[in-house]
Order: sequence, then structure tokens, then C-alpha cells
Amino acid sequence: MQLRQLGPNGPLVGAIGLGINPLASFTDRPSLQDAIRVLVHSAELGVTLWDTADAYCLDDTDIGYGEWLPADAVAELPADLREQVIIATKGGTVRPQGGWEQDGSPAHLEKAIEASLKALRTERIDLYQLHAPDKKVPFADSIGALAKAQQQGKIRLIGLSNVSVEKIEEALEIAPIASVQNSYGLGYPGPERDKVLNKCRELGLAFLAHSPFGGVHGAKKIGETEVLRAVAQELEVSPYQVTLAWMMKKYDRLIPIPGVSRIASMEDCARADSLILTDEQQARLENATN
Repeated sequence: MQLRQLGPNGPLVGAIGLGINPLASFTDRPSLQDAIRVLVHSAELGVTLWDTADAYCLDDTDIGYGEWLPADAVAELPADLREQVIIATKGGTVRPQGGWEQDGSPAHLEKAIEASLKALRTERIDLYQLHAPDKKVPFADSIGALAKAQQQGKIRLIGLSNVSVEKIEEALEIAPIASVQNSYGLGYPGPERDKVLNKCRELGLAFLAHSPFGGVHGAKKIGETEVLRAVAQELEVSPYQVTLAWMMKKYDRLIPIPGVSRIASMEDCARADSLILTDEQQARLENATN
């Protein structure tokens, strides 16, 4: 698989990542062993960026499951492959009784980082992302907590998630930023319209595109898009592969992170790495999303 850089000074990772959320947050999530098999096989395919969060779990009694899982999977990899895997996690979200709420307070983030270090069984987290701005807490305070942890050697790279251009600029006044993770896909052009993708290009930041198929519900309907279905038929591939190939052609540090829960789905997504769209096909898809 082709490699892409994780930010201005970050490591190289596979051009397609893996979102761990479906392996951890849903009531019908796979068994631990089946989930580990998906992760191990993804690494064998060259998918070496695994995106997770401490809040990827069922509820507040299950916090950390989304980090224990990749830690278990990494332990099963051969040494040479283990060194290539980058685990990106997030903090600042809590799961009271299965809900999703933000807590970006420095006190919470400090505890969350310590818990993530323990769950991931590491002395330094590869990429730690603020899950989302907390309206109750000054954004600068949240980023300051991450900057402090980075200075202490607990975090290698800092990332942002679910942010605007203004938040990116504010964060950069406090700490170096490696990546931005927002929702983006064919039919979901938010990062183009709000200029976040362009800002990442300007600064050389990695753009991690979560929910590239529109989330669980969007993924089930992806074949309904006429142009996407037509291009997929022309190339004799799945609409999922076409979507990922279209995205990767947009920016050389854009890394889509489809959430998968089955080996077959991961294999299909990984094939997009070698899929080449013509300029005419790219343009048709472009017109469909604008």
C-alpha cells in the first residue's frame, strides 16, 4: 500500500486507515477475538493507521475498550509489522449511561491521557486527538492540556477532531498540530465548504476523513448514488472503493479511515489503494458532490 505522511513531521502510514468505532461502540460489535483478527489482517494489508478513542465503548462502565482492543491486536503482530502500526486515540468525550458528552477540561484530559497510556500499554501515545471542542471549556485550555502532556513525553503528536478553521488556527498558537479529523466523503463535502481541507493543504497537516461512507446508515445507501454506481460498474469494483479512491486523489495527506467490522470489508477498502480514476471519472464524481 502507498504511504502518506501523518502531518508536517509525522511518520508514514498506509494511505487508508481503519476506524475502530464499529469494533467497539455498537451493541452488535464482534467478539474480542474476531475484532483482533480484523485488526491483525488490516496490518497485513498495509493498513497501519488505526483510529480509536477511549470513548469507543458501550457506556461509562466500558471506557477504554476501544484502546485495549488495538493493544491486544498489536501484541499479536510480528515485530517488524508491529513497529509500523500507529494507533491514534482521542480524549475529551465521556459516555454516561451510553450517551455521548464532551469533557474537555484539563483535569479530565490529564486523567484520560494517563488511562490511555495504560490501556494502550505504551509510554508515549503516537497521536492523541481532542475528540471535539467542549463548549463549556475554553478551547485554549483543552489544547494546553495536550501541549503539557506532549512536553512531558506522553504524547508524540497532537491532533484535532471535529473542528473549524478558526479552531485550527487557535490551536496552532499553543502547540504544533499534526492532523485534523472531520467527517468527509462523497455527498458529505463539509470540509471543502468550510475550508478545513484547504487549511490542511496550506499547513501540510494530515486530514483524517472519518465516516467516508456517511456513517452506518450512509454506507447502506452508498450504491444509490447514480454517478458513483456507474463509475463502480465501469471499473468493476465496489462503490466503496470508488469513494476512497476519489477522496485520496484530493490531497496527498488525506487518509480516509473507514470504520469496518469484518475482514471482507477491510479487504475491499484496501483495494482502493491501487484503484486509478480517470480525470473524467473524478470530475463526474466531483460534480455529484457539489
